[in-house]
Amino acid sequence: MNASVPVVEWRTLSLIALCYLGLGLSTTLIADFSIGLAFVLTTLLITLHSSLQHEALHGHPTRHRWLNELLIFPAVGLIVPYGRFRDTHLAHHHDEILTDPYDDPETNYLDPKVWVALPYWLQLVLRVNNTLLGRILLGPMISTISFIRSDIRAAIGGQYKIALCWSLHLIGIVPVLWWVATIGSMPLWVYVAASYLGFGILKIRTFLEHRAFEAAQGRSVVIEDRGLLAFLFLNNNFHAVHHAHPGAPWYRLPRLYEKDRDGYLDRNNGYFYPSYLTVLGRYFLHAKDPVPHPLRPLGQAALKVNARPLRQ
Repeated sequence: MNASVPVVEWRTLSLIALCYLGLGLSTTLIADFSIGLAFVLTTLLITLHSSLQHEALHGHPTRHRWLNELLIFPAVGLIVPYGRFRDTHLAHHHDEILTDPYDDPETNYLDPKVWVALPYWLQLVLRVNNTLLGRILLGPMISTISFIRSDIRAAIGGQYKIALCWSLHLIGIVPVLWWVATIGSMPLWVYVAASYLGFGILKIRTFLEHRAFEAAQGRSVVIEDRGLLAFLFLNNNFHAVHHAHPGAPWYRLPRLYEKDRDGYLDRNNGYFYPSYLTVLGRYFLHAKDPVPHPLRPLGQAALKVNARPLRQ
């Protein structure tokens, strides 16, 4: 934890409380009034909760890991186990391995050798997944299938911590489903659909956070957005800043960027977009990257056999 960060970050703690309050209202009173409005609000709040989980794994809003994880323990997003997100994301925070198909647990690139061996239909699906629309609609399904298969193999192979993470996740789902099924006015299938779309919205953030680039410091993006998506992602659009200061809380990232804008854009070799509107206009139906890693030679043998990782 950064020593300059308060012992208790009241802004983050208050946001966690407001997120749960909003979910409570959207699944009850608002659902009674308008199921469509309730669906939209629930979707956005599930996205926000995932960003709050990201804050927790980086040591916020308190200096006690157990308390931070207790605060975001309810699995309102249903899909991603917090423990797996925490472990893979912290492993991802080694900039020298960013985008590597084997070492970076959050990359979407494949080894070209693996890519050419895939059946055509799967290559087509993954190409569609590399457009922003495809990532929103197909990305949650692809990554969920991938990491469940990977985690099952790992758990069977003796990695019992993974099984523990899934067990805790299932426990965290229980109060959420109990609330929706017994207290809430929202049909369960609507909540599940909101969970899926919330994960899909999160894919807008992860879509271009990193690029294949020779120098590690040039792999993380800056998107100068201060709108709704930037709020839902808790300023992780300033992603180069986050990687430079992983212990900084969400509300300090824009200020850190503003203090040294030219420096960050110089260090990341101009990997920059002015807004998410620009990103949507450019990549909604077009791929930003190829699926096979463009800097990994086709003939390079894989040094390890790694299952496809979780992509949060």
